[in-house]
Amino acid sequence: MSNKAEESGLAPKWRFPEFREAGEWDALPLGQLAKRSTQKNNDGKLNRVLTNSAEFGVVDQRDFFDKDIANQSNLAGYFVVEKGDYVYNPRISTMAPVGPISKNNVATGVMSPLYTVFRFNDSHNDFYAYFFKTAGWHQYMRQASSTGARHDRMAISNDDFMAMPLPVASPEEQQKIADCLASLDELLTLEAQKLATLKTHKKGLMQQLFPAEGETLPKLRFPEFRDAGEWEENTLGNLVEIRSGNSPSQYELGEDGKYPFVKVEDLNNSEKYQVEAREYSNDTDGLVPRNSVIFPKRGAAIALNKVRLSKRDLLMDTNMMALTPNDAYRADFLFHYLSQIGLDRIADNSTIPQINNKHIIPFRALVPLPEEQQNIADCLASLDDLITSQTQKLVALKTHKKGLMQQLFPALDEVTA
Repeated sequence: MSNKAEESGLAPKWRFPEFREAGEWDALPLGQLAKRSTQKNNDGKLNRVLTNSAEFGVVDQRDFFDKDIANQSNLAGYFVVEKGDYVYNPRISTMAPVGPISKNNVATGVMSPLYTVFRFNDSHNDFYAYFFKTAGWHQYMRQASSTGARHDRMAISNDDFMAMPLPVASPEEQQKIADCLASLDELLTLEAQKLATLKTHKKGLMQQLFPAEGETLPKLRFPEFRDAGEWEENTLGNLVEIRSGNSPSQYELGEDGKYPFVKVEDLNNSEKYQVEAREYSNDTDGLVPRNSVIFPKRGAAIALNKVRLSKRDLLMDTNMMALTPNDAYRADFLFHYLSQIGLDRIADNSTIPQINNKHIIPFRALVPLPEEQQNIADCLASLDDLITSQTQKLVALKTHKKGLMQQLFPALDEVTA
């Protein structure tokens, strides 16, 4: 594959060796390569409702939302989408700033008439399935869309949409590019499966290493602790120091500072160790020491069990709580223990879920000897390291694929339609 950009004309920056002398690509409007599909589900025979997700592409609506969103008794006005058809969803998002275009690889189904459905004349069209995952066509969509569009969706006429210019290479070069990216997708799928397997293994291991509810012994113990007796029951109030966060107005916050000011949304950027935040401060009032377990104290994030371990001193806002263990209780063990039992076991879930001191102090926890705590924490930490490594490998592959696609396809602003 050549890394040398073409001097001029419509061509990708990288080309496979056998196509380096093949000349420039053409540019044709979508309407010459495909036709809109406007067949309606008039007889109501099809009830498999599909949706086009920015992240996952075309999927079953029931699987995506865990329920039926569309009225199953009123699908006559929905478009029929055959397997192999392409679908444009005008709803914009961070992942799809002009809305996603995806190929239906699921099955024949129906979709909302708000979507645009089209079918390529040539059935060998995976080249375009990948092209539409790049940003190469976004500039045209922004220019062709109506200025009066709703803030959450694009407004573009059918004629303008079908006039979108697309790059056209020889069928052989298009297939070569599609095959290359398909092989990367297969590798990504395998690595994602490895990550899922590691997470499943860890989840199952934690269920064995910690006593089940109502029991005082785990099902699985390290050999040196099999005769150590039952885990002791104690209240969290005797084992930890409880800290709550402060209002942002109490701090001078900015992009720079010694201590991260952690909000609930910052927990989304880590899975175990919390070391960063969007805002920082040099203030020390309400400082949470490193090796504390932090988590949300109210709202839906409790059900999501967003437990984290502070790897540095930090500050928190009012929706956060921290538990700093005493000398007899290891922070990394407490992290895994709370992750296993779930924050909702501690919370008041009567209305809006919340956790306060009155819930923490009397909560009865099971505590093994410090040496057994350390063995359990070390064992799970080794799995965490494997999971982190696999996650990084997956992220690196996705980044590689994204960069490769930018080189294999020209941008539409380079296209003269």
